[in-house]
Amino acid sequence: MATSAPNPVLASTAAPISRHPGIGREVALALIALGALAVTFLWWHDTYRVSGFGDWLTNAGRLTGLWAGYAVIVLLALMARVPALDRGVGADRLARWHAMGGRYTVSLAIAHTLLIVWGYAVTEHRNVVWETGSLITGYADVLMATVALGVLVAVGVTSARAARRRLRYETWHFIHLYTYLAIALAFSHQFATGADFIYNAPARWLWATLYVSVAVLLVWFRVAVPVVGYLRYPMRVAAVQAENADVVSVYISGRSLADLGAESGQFFRWRFLTRDLWWAANPYSLSAAPRSDLLRITVKTAGQHSQALRALRPGTRVFAEGPYGSMTAARRRRRKVLLLAGGVGITPLRALFESIPGDPGDVTLLYRVRDPADLILREEIDTIARNRGSKVHYLIGPSRMDHHDHLSAQRLTRVLPDLRDHDVFLCGPEKMMDNARGALIQAGVPRRRIHHESFEF
Repeated sequence: MATSAPNPVLASTAAPISRHPGIGREVALALIALGALAVTFLWWHDTYRVSGFGDWLTNAGRLTGLWAGYAVIVLLALMARVPALDRGVGADRLARWHAMGGRYTVSLAIAHTLLIVWGYAVTEHRNVVWETGSLITGYADVLMATVALGVLVAVGVTSARAARRRLRYETWHFIHLYTYLAIALAFSHQFATGADFIYNAPARWLWATLYVSVAVLLVWFRVAVPVVGYLRYPMRVAAVQAENADVVSVYISGRSLADLGAESGQFFRWRFLTRDLWWAANPYSLSAAPRSDLLRITVKTAGQHSQALRALRPGTRVFAEGPYGSMTAARRRRRKVLLLAGGVGITPLRALFESIPGDPGDVTLLYRVRDPADLILREEIDTIARNRGSKVHYLIGPSRMDHHDHLSAQRLTRVLPDLRDHDVFLCGPEKMMDNARGALIQAGVPRRRIHHESFEF
């Protein structure tokens, strides 16, 4: 349902750009590594001697179990949406770390199970099958841990890239929620039979504190903060505008939205409270600089949720989680900036194009599409370019696998001879971003000055 929309280009109430502190990637990785070392020290401190093949297997099982329990804590912390982590590391990198860590966690849990059973079987001179049945039927917590392992494996299988392509996002998300059940079952198992916790009260308290602290972070940032925001900044759909046959813009009004601290380049997880959409929270980036009274997203139809946005009615209540993402002006280190967009990836870069500081000639926008019909927000982009004295290059045509492609290093340096002196903000389809990164690096742009963020997670 298209309605008359506000003009975001001529708005004079854009929220100011701020620089929020964040925990950088190196610091986050160092903290994770220190935690892993501390867990290893816990095993070493409680291991007085290791004798015989069975004892070696059992202790290897103990250590992999401790690592798996610690990895779960890290996985939850990465996805707790802590603002300092999100701004410093980046939402897409956190999601990649989470996915990679999930594979390690499942592998460690399986290794723990196999090593413990094998070690017990060797020590007690029994076969592995008999020992497995004895452990499961003789210890209730082992049965719970077995269920937890099964759930983790199921979640891991459905999270594999091949499986993700065949599942709707909402289905995958629902299955993923069972991870919390698996963690709860495994936690009780650790305290019931974990040799490092039964007789070590300080270790029990520290381990429980870690789990409780991460649980508090999850509840606070993923539940409490969004609910408080919903009450404090009551948002509603102000207008819906079709940009072309496949793309729609949704304008969201609210009270004191500047207090959200949103910046161009960031995104929210949007939940539109209609009968068909209330249960789904999907990430869409801001497509205009945030204002104190108005936010805007521009979405390409890619499924049932995005298709349903066209039917939104003005006045529909909106529940928003965020802002998230670190692809903001705060990443900028050079005076000159190139904004390189592909397809609907123009949306966060259009917002940055409007608001990122710079003198005439400092900011250049390259917009890559296959067909002229795929260009969106062109009038706004041209208006912004005129207002700030910036250049826009529309790169239109099919991709080519040679130096004649629009995004080859040769073509990019022809458009911007001083390309290596720019900061580059990049957004678009995954394949396009991979090719563009390679071309930019070949053209002499250092990796640290290529800023990008994927929203496909």
